[in-house]
Amino acid sequence: MKSISWQPTASIEHLKRRSQITQAVRQFFLVRDFWEVETPLLSQDTVVDTHLDPVPVTLAWDPARPSLGETYYLQTSPEFAMKRLVAAGAEAIFQVSKAFRLAEEGSQHNVEFTLVEWYRVGDDLVAGMQLLSDLAEAVLQRGPAQRWTYQALFQHHLGIDPLAASLADLRLAAQQRQVDVPASFGEEDRDGLLELLLSESIQPQLGREQPLILYHYPASQAALARLDEEDPRVACRFELFVDGMELANGYDELQNADVLIARNEANNQARTRLGKPALPSESKLQQAMQSGLPACSGCALGLDRLVMVALGASSIEEVIPFPIRRA
Repeated sequence: MKSISWQPTASIEHLKRRSQITQAVRQFFLVRDFWEVETPLLSQDTVVDTHLDPVPVTLAWDPARPSLGETYYLQTSPEFAMKRLVAAGAEAIFQVSKAFRLAEEGSQHNVEFTLVEWYRVGDDLVAGMQLLSDLAEAVLQRGPAQRWTYQALFQHHLGIDPLAASLADLRLAAQQRQVDVPASFGEEDRDGLLELLLSESIQPQLGREQPLILYHYPASQAALARLDEEDPRVACRFELFVDGMELANGYDELQNADVLIARNEANNQARTRLGKPALPSESKLQQAMQSGLPACSGCALGLDRLVMVALGASSIEEVIPFPIRRA
């Protein structure tokens, strides 16, 4: 009989510290008059992203025929459902939720992981970044976060302007820094090159002294953030980095349902080019936005990674009890 390890990969002491950190996160939001919500893990809606792949589930209504039913998705994030609550009148909400992303495994990834996600009506890009900085400071006690624009960071570290550089410039920058460009990259994959340069040449250096928030990503990487009104070349999107690890991703939220549909269609086209299945382009979030999503800022933070940084762990297996291979 094949031996199966039953023991957790994380130590009991680490799991106790994780519990304490989770409670500190909850308390951070509760004292600021946020209230905690729960939204479905299974939904017919899902975030449509080129590189995020939800786990599909066949929801069979006849247990005798489990392979026949409707397609639902284990959520990559509670984003859609939480924004529906905001559109319905919830002004300041947070959630500690399981999330799932297909084929993600490694020192910083597990198919099943935990997100802390929050939304507050009336917050813009600046307020969203401040709240994220305050949370990082409260939990990690490493000072307030530095703030860099995406453009300034590339200019500082690589000497190139990511908003103006040509594809040839980006490929040359990768070659000079011995960054391998996968053969799967298309000739016009500008964002792929930018993401590769960021992750390979810049990110390992970020947040070493104190947390760092990177903001004003290129408009082509807006995801569900609105574009900046003063400079539409950039999106009101921000991310938190600590010890070279990306911990959180936030937006001054997109409110226009038509733009959401257009971005979903573009992402599905990109998924098709990569040989991935298209995801539902229409959603209940679209209907909620058409009804009126108030101006707000939202953010999702990886709790597992936050605990990793707090404990100095090098692998996610040190801070979760049973990773996917031991689940």
